[in-house]
Amino acid sequence: MAENGWTYAASGVDIAAGDQAARLYGELARRTWRPEVIGPWGSFGGFFALDTGKYRRPVLVAGADGVGTKLRVAITLEQHQTVGLDLVAMCVNDILVHGAEPLFFLDYLATGRLDPERAAAVVAGVAAGCRQAGCALLGGETAEMPGFYTPGDYDLAGFAVGVVEKEDLIDGHLVTPGDVLLGLASSGLHSNGFSLARRVLLEDGGYSLEQYVAGLGCTLGEELLRPTRIYVSSILSLLRRDPEDPASPGRQIHGMAHITGGGLPGNLSRILPPGAQARVERGSWPLPPVFALIQEAGRVATYEMYRVFNMGLGMVLVVARQAAEAAATALEEHGEKVYRVGEIVAGQGGVILA
Repeated sequence: MAENGWTYAASGVDIAAGDQAARLYGELARRTWRPEVIGPWGSFGGFFALDTGKYRRPVLVAGADGVGTKLRVAITLEQHQTVGLDLVAMCVNDILVHGAEPLFFLDYLATGRLDPERAAAVVAGVAAGCRQAGCALLGGETAEMPGFYTPGDYDLAGFAVGVVEKEDLIDGHLVTPGDVLLGLASSGLHSNGFSLARRVLLEDGGYSLEQYVAGLGCTLGEELLRPTRIYVSSILSLLRRDPEDPASPGRQIHGMAHITGGGLPGNLSRILPPGAQARVERGSWPLPPVFALIQEAGRVATYEMYRVFNMGLGMVLVVARQAAEAAATALEEHGEKVYRVGEIVAGQGGVILA
């Protein structure tokens, strides 16, 4: 027992540190707020006034995700500024595939002992991701859990809510044989497959995170911590182009897949209706060198690589053939690297890696 009796602080929870962190979070969050945000920061809930006059039949689309063991790299290197951006990217890209504009975001940070400055660095990344995605950081939770997490460790979870008109909802039901697959380049690993990557590179391969790798043009740690791309701005601009014109390329997007855990086979399969199969042409886009490094260091089978990692494609769009070229051009005008990576064929579902 503590000398003058037990206190919450003596048991490992520092309320003052939590209050300091909340003040730092508030400053970061306010820079992300949209006009629809109401009320002060720090209440029991966040308030977002959905302008129902702006929509005819609004559908809210929600998603939740985390960053996975990419956090171990950030913690080891004491580089916490970008994993918050990864967190936002994983969530907003998921709801984006349904055509939804991200409206607001909530985060959850759990740790054994709260370091307000380090937590604020993480949340600064969350705020940066929200600004990229155009959504408001509306609130969140910071949990100090002594005895549950080892010293220095923390975990992250995120929750995004967006909106789309019901008639514009994209769910894959329009996907049909003859449609073209357009792949959008990733920035690297994004936030998936890190348990395998860390095992083969750091444990079996003998690399260190501080080691400069000539084939990567940077240290291994810098490569692994490259932030996940957020595709919101470019894809929404495509979807909103000439919205009243049924021939507009944005109106010809039949499906989208965010390529995360499960890779191309796992994620493209999720949007295929009965009678449709995705045929992906390997070699139709450049593979970032980090994937070759992982495959060589771990002697990983090719199909396993495609089943675990994004292999250089962070998002795949299924587009009507007659609109594919215009859609690719529009996306390139907004800074995306776009590749024609395959097509939809008749079949019993699944993905063929040709």
